[in-house]
Amino acid sequence: MLEMIIGGYCALVWLVFIKLKWFPWNIKTQVGAATGALALAATIIFTINVVTPSSNDVRVINYVSEIVPRVAGTVTRVAVEGNTLVKKGDVLLEIDDTPYRLRVRELEAKLADTIASAKTLKQDLDSAKSSTLAAQAHLDLMSKRLQEAKTLAKAGAGNEYDVENFQAETKKAESALASAKSGEAKAQIRLDATVGPDLASVAQIKAQLDSARYDLRSTVIRAPADGYPINVSVRPGNYLVPMPFKPALSFVEREQRILAFFAQNELRYIQPGDKAEIAFQTLPGQLVKAKVDSIVWANGQGQLLQSGQVPNAPVEMAPAPLAQKYAVKLTPIQQEGEEQAVIPMGARGGAAVYTEKLAPLHLLRMVMIRAQSLFNYLVLKLH
Repeated sequence: MLEMIIGGYCALVWLVFIKLKWFPWNIKTQVGAATGALALAATIIFTINVVTPSSNDVRVINYVSEIVPRVAGTVTRVAVEGNTLVKKGDVLLEIDDTPYRLRVRELEAKLADTIASAKTLKQDLDSAKSSTLAAQAHLDLMSKRLQEAKTLAKAGAGNEYDVENFQAETKKAESALASAKSGEAKAQIRLDATVGPDLASVAQIKAQLDSARYDLRSTVIRAPADGYPINVSVRPGNYLVPMPFKPALSFVEREQRILAFFAQNELRYIQPGDKAEIAFQTLPGQLVKAKVDSIVWANGQGQLLQSGQVPNAPVEMAPAPLAQKYAVKLTPIQQEGEEQAVIPMGARGGAAVYTEKLAPLHLLRMVMIRAQSLFNYLVLKLH
């Protein structure tokens, strides 16, 4: 398009100076015409770079999850092959669940025994209360006999032996009452120790059983999202351990992020919602329609890493580092009736963003981005 404008300018010069001869065609007018062509071209280029900026650095980024098992064990089944699309929740791997099933059965038996023991606590408390009442009645009787023995001994109708005997019996009764009250208090404390509706002992076994069942479910490793398992080299018989530096495989999520990187002074008119077009090298001759989602107003040059050292100030004579670019997040727009293009992870290309400024000049950028898409057909190598 720029060539067409320059061509039109040259035709106008030819018409004015050569054909119609309205002005003489000498060295002055020749220099003026050439200067005008350069000024026109520079004005157009500088303008479209602002009102419809372009980027030659577009990247497709996918999230990658390292699949690490929660539990250790021997692989019994590999349910997927590498580089095949799976849905969220589909089975990827299965680990031998024998020890985890046995642990669940063990805790289920222990839970049944603990529940049965908990049911007897109420009976134990009633028994302890009865023992306390009996001990209290016996103490009251011994105390009464002691007072009677003291009265008789004082009147000369009894002897000191009976007094001493009933004193000893009273102390025994007091000790028995204290022991009965202690047993009653312990039974009450055990009944009061609850977690929700369950006694503490029952709640503890239930928690252990839930943990064991979770471990049992974890022997089946499922896809965390829609995507592709990559590097599936694990095979039945391999022993997996829950260590983050020893993943079983890599999982590439289908959800993508498309980022276009622009120089810092190209972003002044870009707004969320602006239309964009992307020419990927993996899709020669095609354009992916998109819109601006947001601008990532951050880059590494604005970050100070946590450290105990004071950052070095720039040296006056040292060359300043080049300013890093900012990323613009683009969201593809699926046209009605058209299938969305498959964009591979890591795809590169160029993009053009059409702002709301000077819409007639957008035609120039549209021609350029389409020409870039056609140039992607060329494989520029000599072997």
